[in-house]
Amino acid sequence: MASIETAPKSSRAEETGSSTPIVGVFDSGFGGLTVLRALVAKMPIARFAFIGDTARLPYGSKSRRTIARYAAQSARFLVQEQGAEFLVIACNTASALALDAIQEAVTVPVLGVIEPGATAARAASSTGDVLVIATDATVQSHAYAAACRARGLRALEKACPLLVPLVEEGWTDHPVTAEVIRVYLGELNAEAASAGLNPDTLVLGCTHYPLLRPLIEGTVPKGMRVIDSAEAAAEAAVVQFGGISEAKNIGEEKASVELRCFATDSVEKFERLGSRFLGRPVGNVELVDLGG
Repeated sequence: MASIETAPKSSRAEETGSSTPIVGVFDSGFGGLTVLRALVAKMPIARFAFIGDTARLPYGSKSRRTIARYAAQSARFLVQEQGAEFLVIACNTASALALDAIQEAVTVPVLGVIEPGATAARAASSTGDVLVIATDATVQSHAYAAACRARGLRALEKACPLLVPLVEEGWTDHPVTAEVIRVYLGELNAEAASAGLNPDTLVLGCTHYPLLRPLIEGTVPKGMRVIDSAEAAAEAAVVQFGGISEAKNIGEEKASVELRCFATDSVEKFERLGSRFLGRPVGNVELVDLGG
């Protein structure tokens, strides 16, 4: 397994002269660290810069215009200040509502999490009917439904607002959480049956939900595939960014991932909860101010 090294503050591409590209990863909070976790597994010698805009979350309560402005500021920080050559938008709300604005704000390739999730659902589904669980903002955007429809799928979306706070409370293997999941998925499957759908695939449309995957897989009907959009985004990044996914001339066990984490507020909370999402310590998180 690749180890993670916390990079010193001077370790930018232009300062070190390193030929290894920097991948910038952005989220409105720290749930996107599940995407970073998947990226680290796929790119064992890459360098990463992650920013969580914790001062201004949740994005879901903001207007599309405000979300686009906030997301563009984070994108420019990663590219202009940290030297990122690729961007992964590890936020479903920003991917749904601000991907165009981010692409206009920077000149590097940008990848969101919704398109890869829909593509993975298309590959997994035999019936062409899929279910999506996500936050209110992502569901209201209907971005997953549109992405699935573009791939010939019928998608039924459901907001599951209780799941994020349960994950952040650390109740990822708790009877209360299991019961909440049972109720949500029971309602969703009933809605699917009423609509005449025969779903065989469930998309996890929130970056917090991978931490609940064991509970979810234990609740869905037998044979239903569960698609982790974080994993799907990492797979798509390997294809799109190419060339930085495999260590050359060294074994993977000797590979070392360089990581810098930034937050716009609540650094202590980020450090405490972030390791849960990343699956290992996040190191020292640096506080940054992106403006209003």
